[in-house]
Amino acid sequence: MAVTDTQNPLLGETTCGTLLQKLQEIWDEVGENDEERDKTLLQIEQECLDVYKKKVEHAAKSRAELLGALSDAKIELAHLLSALGEKMFVGTPEQTSGTIKEQLAAIGPALEQLWKQKEERIKEFSEVQSQIQKICGEIAGNLNINGTPTVDEADLSLKKLDGYHAELQELQREKSDRLHKVLEFVSSVHDLCAVLGMDFFSTVTEVHPSLNDSTSVQSKSISNDTLTSLAKTVLALKEDKKQRLHKLQDLASQLIDLWNLMDTPAEERKLFDHVTCNMSSSVDEVIVPGALALDLIEQAEVEVERLDQLKASRMKEIAFKRQAELEEIYARAHIEIDPQAAREKIMTLIDSGSIEPAELLANMDNQISNARDEALSRKEILDKVEKWMSACEEESWLEDYNRDENRYNASRGAHLNLKRAEKARILVNKIPALVDTLVAKVRAWEEDRGAQFAYDGVPLLAMLDEYAMLRQEREEEKRRMRDQKKFNELQNTEQEAIFGSRPSPARPVGTKKVVGPRTNGVANGTPGRRLSLNAHQNGSRSTTKDGRRDSRESRPAAPVNYVAISKEDVTSHVSGTEPHDV
Repeated sequence: MAVTDTQNPLLGETTCGTLLQKLQEIWDEVGENDEERDKTLLQIEQECLDVYKKKVEHAAKSRAELLGALSDAKIELAHLLSALGEKMFVGTPEQTSGTIKEQLAAIGPALEQLWKQKEERIKEFSEVQSQIQKICGEIAGNLNINGTPTVDEADLSLKKLDGYHAELQELQREKSDRLHKVLEFVSSVHDLCAVLGMDFFSTVTEVHPSLNDSTSVQSKSISNDTLTSLAKTVLALKEDKKQRLHKLQDLASQLIDLWNLMDTPAEERKLFDHVTCNMSSSVDEVIVPGALALDLIEQAEVEVERLDQLKASRMKEIAFKRQAELEEIYARAHIEIDPQAAREKIMTLIDSGSIEPAELLANMDNQISNARDEALSRKEILDKVEKWMSACEEESWLEDYNRDENRYNASRGAHLNLKRAEKARILVNKIPALVDTLVAKVRAWEEDRGAQFAYDGVPLLAMLDEYAMLRQEREEEKRRMRDQKKFNELQNTEQEAIFGSRPSPARPVGTKKVVGPRTNGVANGTPGRRLSLNAHQNGSRSTTKDGRRDSRESRPAAPVNYVAISKEDVTSHVSGTEPHDV
């Protein structure tokens, strides 16, 4: 093997040629034979081949590793793009030309950026899935969820991430709705507990400990069990409220009945205004705190029980008070009743216990109401009866005044009597029309009611009929007296012509009374007077179907009522005008 390498003068390095030349010089100097020299050179050549072979093998191995790395990189790139849901990446080399290292150098940054993007995507998936897992746990009532959810790294696409975000938003809306329902239920429980006088904290924490006011809103339980329990609690409280209100209203009704029964003063009733104020309220209208508390209901029950016990002892007093009111109404309406028999009947009913006190008083209230209606229907007629009676009294005074021989003397008060007489004559002239009107109204009343109109037990039509007959008889008697007077005057004139002197006129024997409505034991025409007839007293006179007396029978004159009332008062009462207007 010839050695052709020489020393490179530029580099100043030792080369294989210089070394071989040096070896030749050594061999020449030593005197080595050619066989040894060839053998050594062959050995040196073999060793060089071995070195080259190793280098080639190493280079081939290195190339294979680079190719494997490039292939792995391309596969990893494809997996990353697939996992991220990307068809291509901006940093990916478009051409595969160039050396292996160049290709590796070109694909490396893309892989690094995709790995970074994958880690960020995994973090996003983990966060979204953690929130979903947490909300699902809150809805399920499982708040003790440990560990993070497993992320599927094979599918980290934006589409899947958007799906998780949509699911999270839906769960967040559901959580918000549930939280709103929970807060509504808690508010309802609070209001109901306030009205019922119950402990809100113990009631709501019994449903779930997180529902008390010290817990933040976002930390409150929104599970199905919590919502169901809250709904049941609200329904139970509402039912309790309904029952308590019904009971309280019953107690309030009993209180009012007992108060009205015993005429309880307003001061005592005001002590239970908080009970009676909800008498007609609906369940939803009762919102005042403590309005339906148990202690308030118990207080009302105690008061009802106390009044019930008191009612038994005051029953007679109350009933007699009602009876007195009824008697007063009948007395003002001039309706005759038997008060003693009514009071005895009340005593019997109460002592026997055959009727409930409330029923007895209700019956008496009904009688009072009917009596008031009856009195109202009689009012117009009674007013005219009062006018008629007053006019008759004034007529009686006028008759007495006309019989007074000294009425025109200049005595004290004579001018007042004269003025009263003028007004009395006007009233007396109105009596026939007043009687006719009164008769017409009484008959219309009796036809409408189908009953007889009695004044203090006496039929009013019979009384008016008798008054008319007596008045007619009085007028006839007046005519006879005038005729007798004229006859006497004529005789006196004849005697004067014969004897030359005129005797003084004879005074009338006795006093003539004016007929009018009769009173029993009460003077001056007071409202308590009682009209009566002689026939009513002795029962000797018959009456017709409409209550009027038979005109064919003789009628006794009624005694005169001497009254001592002011003429101005009488005139204004009868005619409805002031004295100076007549």
